[in-house]
Amino acid sequence: MTYETLRISIEGKLATVTLNRPEVRNAFNEKTINEITLAFDELGASDEVRAIVLAANGAAFCAGGDLNWMKAMAGYTDAENTADAMQLADMLRTIYLCPKPVVARVHGDCYAGGMGLVAACDVVVAAEAANFCLSEVKLGLIPATISPYVIKAMGENAARRYFLTAERFTAAEAHRVGFAHEVVPAADIDAKVAEIVKALLANSPNAVKEAKTLVRDVAGKPVDDAMLADTARRIAQIRASEQGREGVRSFLEKRKPSWLN
Repeated sequence: MTYETLRISIEGKLATVTLNRPEVRNAFNEKTINEITLAFDELGASDEVRAIVLAANGAAFCAGGDLNWMKAMAGYTDAENTADAMQLADMLRTIYLCPKPVVARVHGDCYAGGMGLVAACDVVVAAEAANFCLSEVKLGLIPATISPYVIKAMGENAARRYFLTAERFTAAEAHRVGFAHEVVPAADIDAKVAEIVKALLANSPNAVKEAKTLVRDVAGKPVDDAMLADTARRIAQIRASEQGREGVRSFLEKRKPSWLN
């Protein structure tokens, strides 16, 4: 489909989704939210795509919600506000549950809802000069819809501080609290993203999808009999899968697995 607020490109097995509203620092509105949801649904279901990069045009990565869109919401009824918030929640969940690994390329400032976009991704690469801010309380709001993903990414302790203070913090601090996996000079961001994508594409597509699900399902759960049974079932099933058998055979035969051909 044709997108008005995004730019979609596919090169080989890599898709890049680029936020393309630089004139408003890539702030999102109802149209952007709908298009991001559709794009990730489409790319997640594509047999041709094995990894996705989320990027942005312009000076900033994402400034959060578009102010004109937020101003309009002030006149909504409670039911309309709830429905609107659910669209944002659905967008974030679509990224988070996407069966393909998603790498966030954060080249510039990332504020408020933009941090939710990034936190829903699997790997985060940030430029050294990028700044982050959970600015909602400055506007009398709270980062409610993005909170499940941001708290998972930075931890409860860091979230408690930055949710309450709305302080701006650096990429180095984002890395320290675990929000960003890699922080590099701006000139090196594409090389680092390419390095991570190369690693992702070298692996079994099915195993990557199942490993992504595994992290979501196991994190924070007790190590009890049910957990042992579930993880044993998962490894048994993937050992017997087509790619599981092919991966072991190719290793023993000292050749590339079929997914690299």
